[in-house]
Amino acid sequence: MKTRMNAWPALWAWALALSFPPGASAQKNAKIDDDILRAVKQATGYMVNTVSYNGAFVWEYLPDFSRQWGEMEAYRTMGWTQGQGTPAMGEFFLDLYHATGDEFYYAAAEKAAMALIWGQLPCGGWNYIFDFAGEASLKRWYGTIGKNGWRLEEFQHYYGNATYDDGASITPARFLLRMYVEKYDSKFRPAIDRAINFVLESQYPIGGWPQRYPLMYEYSKQGRDDYSSYITFNDQVHDNCVNFLILCYQMLGERRLLDPIRRAMNCTLVLQQGPDQPGWGDQYTLDYKPAGARSYEPLSIHPRTTDWCCNSLMDYYELTGETKYLARIPEAIAWLELVAAPMDTVRALGFTRFSGTQVSAPRYIEVGTNKPLASVRTGSNAISGRYTTKQMYSSDMIRIDIERIKRRYQHLTSTPVEEVTRLSPLRNEGGQAYQMPEYLQMRPGRTDEKEVRELLASLTPEGYWLVPIGMTSNPYIGDGPLEPTPGNFRGQVGDKYDTSPFTPKDPIQGITTASYMTNVGKLIGFLNNR
Repeated sequence: MKTRMNAWPALWAWALALSFPPGASAQKNAKIDDDILRAVKQATGYMVNTVSYNGAFVWEYLPDFSRQWGEMEAYRTMGWTQGQGTPAMGEFFLDLYHATGDEFYYAAAEKAAMALIWGQLPCGGWNYIFDFAGEASLKRWYGTIGKNGWRLEEFQHYYGNATYDDGASITPARFLLRMYVEKYDSKFRPAIDRAINFVLESQYPIGGWPQRYPLMYEYSKQGRDDYSSYITFNDQVHDNCVNFLILCYQMLGERRLLDPIRRAMNCTLVLQQGPDQPGWGDQYTLDYKPAGARSYEPLSIHPRTTDWCCNSLMDYYELTGETKYLARIPEAIAWLELVAAPMDTVRALGFTRFSGTQVSAPRYIEVGTNKPLASVRTGSNAISGRYTTKQMYSSDMIRIDIERIKRRYQHLTSTPVEEVTRLSPLRNEGGQAYQMPEYLQMRPGRTDEKEVRELLASLTPEGYWLVPIGMTSNPYIGDGPLEPTPGNFRGQVGDKYDTSPFTPKDPIQGITTASYMTNVGKLIGFLNNR
């Protein structure tokens, strides 16, 4: 059995092992092969030399670059560390280098890596955003666009420190580690060492991590305490940190990481709640009690986080063979079954899309009662808006696959521990050396020749694909009034003062990093699959 952790950290479970046969472009369809390779290079050159800013990327751009977006609207001089931003594009370029052997793509990956090194903070981590125009420009963004994003409270205050949220620190660090072991170029090592030290320094004695570091307590929203110092599981912060440390131990042989890894694994055990509600919260106060966070994230126990933590504990069992990590998983499974929403309620809310054995559950479960909670907002923008918590079902549901957890648990408990842990880097020190997968971001599927020719034809002479972009936003026009604008503003965006992104009703054509990666992946996949 190949463990998920040994194949690659959990966040990168989608890593692909592709095979590109030598001489593929010299086969009988050499003409279309040459056209594909030429188009891929042209599209990549355009992304690197025209779309990026000093090698840094956001997510989506208007063709004239008058506006662009990461998770929110961004300045032209910015790079984004989340999602399909700078680290993802750098990973993709490195995949292309492995696919083609062409140093052109390594140089593209290197440019993205150097942009991230520029954006690394003195503490060793990263914020969601970095700005080549300097800190004054970044503060101006936070005081205008960021401050007025009603439903994106994490951008409403400028801390000046780093965040683990959405992989904003771990994703760049992993990419830089991959760049380093590609050719062992020493210019990448100092940034990696700073990132490792950041993860170690920010870890609490219990083994968890805050959402932001260095610790700050200065920002209160609607009377709530600043949550950024809380021990955080939200958006798999804990998993990301554990997996990064394991990866660094595997690739760099740093034994000093073993104790932090063990403390982090045990932290997940310790923070599971008691027998009445044996799940996990998204974050915890420093006295280890579940806590709320943003004003629409109430104090609660979270089914999705419980799903993640169950799988993390099973990962830890595969790494250690220690049955303590499996001991309370049946309790968590039973609790998930208890709080799953009744199907008639789910249908009444219009929540009908399911895959396989998925069920629906409320996003938030009230501590002490196991009743569903929902956040309801009133007002019209970040200034006049308020969130209140009500005991009710709402359309804000999440999908979980309880049967999948059961199957994995049953498999682990019925398999000899020697087999389960066979590939564990923590139990088998000195065993076979770990190697980075060659392909991590590229996900080529089977593409027929018709689609390939359509992709080649739709590439503009400049070298980009013009596609409908997934978001837009109201431009910043000033802070909203204290008095709410009349109307119903319960969707993605409020009134004209709200800078939160939303899906446009009418398609807006633009350039996206996601479509570039998808289309190039299809073209390269066509060569591979033939």
